[in-house]
Amino acid sequence: MTNADLREEVRNRYAKAASTVIAGAGAANDCCHPGETCAESGHATGPEFYGQLAEEGLPAAAVLASLGCGNPMSVADLRPGETVLDLGSGGGIDVLLSAKRVGPTGKVYGLDMTEEMLALAIKNRDEAGADNVEFLKGYIEEIPLPGDTVDVVISNCVVNLSIDKARVFAEMHRVLRPGGRIGITDVVADNEVTPAERAERGSYVGCVAGALSFEEYEAGLRAAGFDDVNLTATSEYLPGIHSAIVKATKPTPGSA
Repeated sequence: MTNADLREEVRNRYAKAASTVIAGAGAANDCCHPGETCAESGHATGPEFYGQLAEEGLPAAAVLASLGCGNPMSVADLRPGETVLDLGSGGGIDVLLSAKRVGPTGKVYGLDMTEEMLALAIKNRDEAGADNVEFLKGYIEEIPLPGDTVDVVISNCVVNLSIDKARVFAEMHRVLRPGGRIGITDVVADNEVTPAERAERGSYVGCVAGALSFEEYEAGLRAAGFDDVNLTATSEYLPGIHSAIVKATKPTPGSA
């Protein structure tokens, strides 16, 4: 498949997921295993990574549309007044949780390429009354924000779906202010698992075939200019394929 084909396959999959929630047909399917949900495979589903979501008071549709492989809120350490960007924001669960944490003096942007997900996210934002949230349409390889705009970039099981991960890393670095940081969750492969073996174990749209290895992920972030790069595997749901926490920092001028 061409890159354009892969991107369209991903877009169609998430459009279908959003439409399922909008139609009131239940939770969106998740990306862990083609043909079955994470729950059917014995793994946590997207919302189960977040603990006591009932206490957050989120719109039900935001929870039902959660498709992630982790919880960026557990790693991003958001602070009042910060500006946050969520790459591949989907139905808006991480955006709305971020908005609560940065408070009225902060700002949260959600970026997604899928019209259906954006419509769902805007509906959820309005229902939640989150005045410090703005949703943007676009690609994570071409973030529609000026440079040095945000303090934190978060993302949940999305970078692995990109057709140009080096461009994503460069764009994250560009929009972060000096000293800014990333706190994301993603699907990452063991270093000895080859790209061909990743494709054998799962599809691209299933978040497996497009996953980077731990070494590739770290090298990509460092090539984009990040420091303090750290990847930590949190669970293995296919042999050699993990959910992982990814952290890194954009250096400040003059820092070593």
